[in-house]
Amino acid sequence: MRYLFYFLLSIIVISCAAAKYKPLKINGVSFVAARDAIDSTHTKPVVNINANAAAIMPFGFIKDVNHPEIIHNTERQWFGETRAGAKQYIKTLHKDHIEVMIKPQIWIWHGEFTGLLKMNTEADWKLLESSYSSFILEYAELAEEVNVEVFCIGTELEEFVKNRPEYWQQLIKEIRAVYSGKLTYAANWDEFWTTPFWSELDYVGIDAYFPVSDMQTPTIEDCIKGWEKHTQGLKAFSEKLDRPILFTEFGYRSVDYSAKEPWRYDRSMTSVNFEAQNNATQALFEAVWQEDWFAGGYLWKWFIEHNKAGGLEDNQFTPQNKPVEDIIKAHYSQF
Repeated sequence: MRYLFYFLLSIIVISCAAAKYKPLKINGVSFVAARDAIDSTHTKPVVNINANAAAIMPFGFIKDVNHPEIIHNTERQWFGETRAGAKQYIKTLHKDHIEVMIKPQIWIWHGEFTGLLKMNTEADWKLLESSYSSFILEYAELAEEVNVEVFCIGTELEEFVKNRPEYWQQLIKEIRAVYSGKLTYAANWDEFWTTPFWSELDYVGIDAYFPVSDMQTPTIEDCIKGWEKHTQGLKAFSEKLDRPILFTEFGYRSVDYSAKEPWRYDRSMTSVNFEAQNNATQALFEAVWQEDWFAGGYLWKWFIEHNKAGGLEDNQFTPQNKPVEDIIKAHYSQF
């Protein structure tokens, strides 16, 4: 019997070794800040789609690009946008074994694109830098306090990064002094090539709105073909830097032409097209998720009131209560 036992054990070990290894990925959602605190009823839908990570996004606000003071952590903000709210969200997510990335973001009044934030004078640059350091270090300290797994040092700030590289190098050192976890930066999909400080971070972070198909209802096959021109460059970039690629945002609207310019969120796109969202999402998973250079990503975006979010008349990014939710759940279960 002893020999039979060891024979069977050896067969099991050999079978397991022969099975294709699938590394654990960051299967994340972008958890949208709200007015109220959360509890397990808000995190359970995240668990139900087999997500293992969430991005928490406290906000700072710039009223005027010509007076670049960042207003943050005030009583006038929604609870989820503040330090106290971020802390409460993180603790609740951690209870359900959901790892967290804190991803502080800036909103410029009237919705101006943050990538174009650029000062005209040295005095204004200094004001912006001082204000940004106050904003970002507050959340780096919180990240260390509550053992957050990943911290994002900025989101889509191309002109700021390009014009003030020395500031960003110093800021990373200051963040490292207070936070001991993994660092990334959320570069726009066409910005990351020139971001100068990837070697100082742990992940190459990309808001991954790559154009992959011009079709009104893109097919899975067309989107996968469209990904080929991007994945070759991403793989080479990752290998050159010896850093994994992390999609700090990814996702598609349930709208016509959803994979043509995936970053678009304007209201002029009024159609509802679930097949387009389904196919584009499935293609992204098939094109990148199993790659060794790819660490995972955070789906854009997930609202805390799951039963009220998305639905069959919604053409925005959220997958909630739409057919694509089942695709995400099935894929996340594999990793």
